[in-house]
Amino acid sequence: MHSFFNRNIKNMQKNLVIVESPAKAKTIEKFLGKDFKVMSSYGHIRDLKTKEFSIDIENNYKPEYVIPDDKKKLVSELKAEAKKAETVWLASDEDREGEAISWHLAEALKLDPERTKRIVFHEITKNAILHAVETPRNIDINLVNAQQARRVLDRIVGFQLSPILWKKVKPALSAGRVQSVAVRLIVERERDIHAFVAEASFRVIAEFILPDGLALLKAELHKRLKTKEEVYAFLRICEKATFSVDDISTKPLKKSPAPPFTTSTLQQEAARKLGYSVSQTMMIAQRLYESGFITYMRTDSVNLSDLALGAAKEAILKTYGERYYRFRRYSTKTKGAQEAHEAIRPTYIDNEAIGGTAQEKRLYELIRKRTIASQMADAELERTTILINVSGSKEKFAAVGEVLVFDGFLQVYREGTDDENEKEQENGLLPPVNVNDLLKLKDMVATERFTQRPPRYTEASLVRRLEELGIGRPSTYAPTIQTIQNREYVEKADKEGAERPYTVIALVNHKLSETEKREITGADRNKLTPTDTGMVVNDFLMTYFPDVLDYNFTANVEKEFDAIAEDQMEWTKAIDKFYKVFHPIVEKTAAVKTEHKVGERELGTDPETGKPVFVKIGRFGPVAQLGAAKVDDKDAPKPQFASLMKGQSIENITLKEALKLFDLPRTVGESEGKTVVAGIGRFGPFIRHDNKFISIPKDKSPLTITLDEAEGLIAEKRAKEAQRSFKKFDEEPDMEILNGRFGPYIAYKGSNYKIPKTVKEPKELTLEEATKIINEAGKKPAAKKQTKKKKS
Repeated sequence: MHSFFNRNIKNMQKNLVIVESPAKAKTIEKFLGKDFKVMSSYGHIRDLKTKEFSIDIENNYKPEYVIPDDKKKLVSELKAEAKKAETVWLASDEDREGEAISWHLAEALKLDPERTKRIVFHEITKNAILHAVETPRNIDINLVNAQQARRVLDRIVGFQLSPILWKKVKPALSAGRVQSVAVRLIVERERDIHAFVAEASFRVIAEFILPDGLALLKAELHKRLKTKEEVYAFLRICEKATFSVDDISTKPLKKSPAPPFTTSTLQQEAARKLGYSVSQTMMIAQRLYESGFITYMRTDSVNLSDLALGAAKEAILKTYGERYYRFRRYSTKTKGAQEAHEAIRPTYIDNEAIGGTAQEKRLYELIRKRTIASQMADAELERTTILINVSGSKEKFAAVGEVLVFDGFLQVYREGTDDENEKEQENGLLPPVNVNDLLKLKDMVATERFTQRPPRYTEASLVRRLEELGIGRPSTYAPTIQTIQNREYVEKADKEGAERPYTVIALVNHKLSETEKREITGADRNKLTPTDTGMVVNDFLMTYFPDVLDYNFTANVEKEFDAIAEDQMEWTKAIDKFYKVFHPIVEKTAAVKTEHKVGERELGTDPETGKPVFVKIGRFGPVAQLGAAKVDDKDAPKPQFASLMKGQSIENITLKEALKLFDLPRTVGESEGKTVVAGIGRFGPFIRHDNKFISIPKDKSPLTITLDEAEGLIAEKRAKEAQRSFKKFDEEPDMEILNGRFGPYIAYKGSNYKIPKTVKEPKELTLEEATKIINEAGKKPAAKKQTKKKKS
């Protein structure tokens, strides 16, 4: 079957294959003979130094790569194995990142080009691996340079912008090229939401009784009425009007299936249908790829191979029959599509199910169904529209019914939507009527409706927007979204809605009535929302570095990376062009002196003390400040600071709300002879009692919490601690047996010690037995207790 491959195996004494991950190594090893040893590089083995700039600007932007300490032993092992091998096969992923990994391996291991081969495949199947070994190539230095350009440019932006943010906003902040643009999108959307003013109009729906006196027909006025006055005027006409069928039209409709998945469409659908985050989807997809179940998961191609098209056809004909099959070949519309040559699909389409975790099975099923549906026939629908005349008025009512005549691809798959207001039109079959039939009005209801504010981004809709703007590539979407959350510029937040009144005007039995109802509007769950820090950093960068945050500029940089990958541009020239514009702005901005911290806002004066009140970004987040700092006068009283509460923002907090924060910490009362204090700390609102801190839940405020409520929280915390604590020793107060997440353990002087499985009843351990377990563990406790530090 593979004569070249078999011939080479006979002649070769030793082959070393290097891949990025152990899981991938394990799968590939199954397909190669005993003469092949497969090892993993565990990702990149060489990179820029973590805490140094590592780019030699004077020497044509030469990157200074190092092997991290934790990779040195592995590199030595790989070097030793490479020396023994007759041929080294570099089998990292086929995208730019993978090409760079192979190049770094070749450089760091000092591989002989004559004995080194680069192999690529977009699925881990026996045929694909054997074919790759038969058709090796050299490392594509253009792909490597495109990756180097991205890495160097991002390092320049990060290392030169971040110190300015430390100085102007707050310490420990950092800025990234693509991440900053993603934050800008979220900040602008949030401000659009706050600036949005809803416009009201009335939607009029009527129910008519057909000539048979039984059947009902629901229809909607073909336009919205702007004011109450218009509604009353129209309903008064309808009180005396006659209604007749003016026109009946039937139109066939077709719905076509969506193409197979790219990285971004998979991330979007997995979020809508399975509730997975973008990074979660990529992690699960990577496991599926490395196990040989799906093709490579970083791609912007919608193309399917001839083999996959044939397999999909076979599966459809076998399961659904000839009528459900339709050959389709999709072409990629994304500019600069480069990450791989095929869409994400199952490696074997006839495999309906796979082994693995529940999450892996669900994602695989989604990918398989989407792939099969992409080769199925259109769904056929029939839409009927009945227009109804109103005597004495030009307005018409319309009743629309939609019937599914043939389900086609919908038998297998229906695409999700991000539009929360979009409802699937399942109006069904309309009752039979004839033109000129007279209808009797049963009732007519005009409901006040409002224009919808722009929606906040979900992770999936943000990916779609980044892709539309040409910002980032399949390999960068997930890390970008994760990074902006890790840096606390953006958070996934729930927003409580506000109650809003709306009017309903009804015409029933020739009588008009008006009622006021109420609804909750603006509520959001798990949407991306900018933090105060994110907004302040965005405003600062927009003021001083508008080009870095410009959508077109960022998209053009991506195009330049594509040009480098296609050998149409030198990577160092692209960097030089950027640096010569960027660096002078950095120097100019660093020299700018400002009276206040960036983002600081003066709210007014405290009426009691006459001191000014400010809000700004403090070391641990947004704070209110009472009094101004006087640098020249050391004896002047220092300003007071108070943290803002969750839900408050320096953008819109009022003077009154800010002054209330200085009432904290406040004494709530006394319990068990000890004072109960409520306040806000670095990690949010708390109750302090007997030197213990208890978090105040979201539905309560430290400004208003009562003693009864505080005592309830104290009792609740004690009950939880009692369940957690198995045993304490009076003679050794530092030792305690606790029940943890992974079972019982001994806590002693800041360290945790695992209790052996041979101990059947941890609760019954004596002090001597517990001490023996600790001594036997020696200097290797199970885990060190750590205070979890919030990232700043």
